[in-house]
Amino acid sequence: MADPIIQIKNMNKWFGDFQVLKDINLDVEANKKIVVCGPSGSGKSTLIRCINRLEEHQKGSIVVDGTELSEETKNIEQIRAEVGMVFQQFNLFPHLSILDNCTLAPIWVKKMPKKDAEELALKQLKQVQIEDQANKYPGQLSGGQQQRCAIARALCMEPKIMLFDEPTSALDPEMIKEVLDAMVNLAKAGMTMIVVTHEMGFAKEVADEVIFMDEGMIVEKADTKEFFANPKNDRTKLFLSQIL
Repeated sequence: MADPIIQIKNMNKWFGDFQVLKDINLDVEANKKIVVCGPSGSGKSTLIRCINRLEEHQKGSIVVDGTELSEETKNIEQIRAEVGMVFQQFNLFPHLSILDNCTLAPIWVKKMPKKDAEELALKQLKQVQIEDQANKYPGQLSGGQQQRCAIARALCMEPKIMLFDEPTSALDPEMIKEVLDAMVNLAKAGMTMIVVTHEMGFAKEVADEVIFMDEGMIVEKADTKEFFANPKNDRTKLFLSQIL
């Protein structure tokens, strides 16, 4: 068996005196789709932000594709090149066209020739079905289109892993489906994904495993069918009864 592409062992994180993550242990195999759910403030977003060092953990270890996250900038850069991230807010540069938003990192970080970067960007924009918006600016697009652009932009770095932090929570209900459809297609293409979301329909369709977090801990982790059909922990049962 190959090593998991993400290995987290006894990971702890504090914000000042407040412990936000407690003894997190998690292995994610390549090409797996993991959905992380739980109430607000349970540590879900902080967990995935630790995987690409947007947040620094204080104890335990995180190894991504064989590289341990440490103080070394080189390691952090290496991991960020392999891990794409999509946030709640789209974080697009408003003064750049959609195409330029997507080519910026490949040109600057990967030193890709502009022509190649543009070809790659158009391919990824096509994958999320907004290639016809390439020359527009973010302000001219709907929220759903902007979020699909953010997904395409992350894919332009050709990551091995994609992290999604509640990617639909800032969207109007009618735009949620178009973003989830883009994510479903990505999942079907074999991308390793960790998705923090309350969209349980998406979890049932795409996830290999579902993780339930509460108060900074992984309370339950099970394959998707088992998670929904037969939750073990009382807190998981209560959470599911409230959102399903």
